[in-house]
Amino acid sequence: MLTVSAAAVAFGQPRAERGYTTAVSERLIEVYSRRFGPEARARLEAWQRDVAERKRSPAHQAAHEAALLSDVNRMLNRVPFVDDSAHWREADYWATPAESIGSNGADCEDFSIAKYFLLKELGVPIARLRLTYVKSLRLNQPHMVLAYYARPDAEPLVLDNLEDTVRPASQRKDLVPVYSFNDEEVWIELRGRSGSPQQLRNWRALMERLDWERRT
Repeated sequence: MLTVSAAAVAFGQPRAERGYTTAVSERLIEVYSRRFGPEARARLEAWQRDVAERKRSPAHQAAHEAALLSDVNRMLNRVPFVDDSAHWREADYWATPAESIGSNGADCEDFSIAKYFLLKELGVPIARLRLTYVKSLRLNQPHMVLAYYARPDAEPLVLDNLEDTVRPASQRKDLVPVYSFNDEEVWIELRGRSGSPQQLRNWRALMERLDWERRT
């Protein structure tokens, strides 16, 4: 958990958690508008407004998490798919949610990361969410999805940029799990829990960029 200043708490300011829309300042929007083009401002501001409205909505407060998962999955799947090599000129780049929204492009890791942080911001506990690397038999290549566990022993629901419908893992025979992780732990299939997500180089780099965004 990140520390919030006493002044922010005293005046009731929103928590600027890394990866959240509340961590996207006017200065950061200006930086990304120069980096990604003037349309980035409208995309980032619309994203912030949408999340703020969801937080205020009584329907959101009473919404069943399964309905929220479907809504978030469909909403973020509207971002165009762009391969890392074309979009970031890198073989494997894990973009922050603000980078994905601002640049209007994402690949499977970026979609999963954006959904993970948005669901966290909307109140879904970290323990129910796992970013999950799989082998996609449909694509015949590695792929990332977001898995949701209503309980630790529950069958996960799969949020995937390849499908707008959130389905149980048993209905996704095209996906073979390899490992999964969240802010707290890494799980390797057939071996159970295995250490900290800080062991993942791309995750460490993502956290550094999220911290930079929060400070900007």
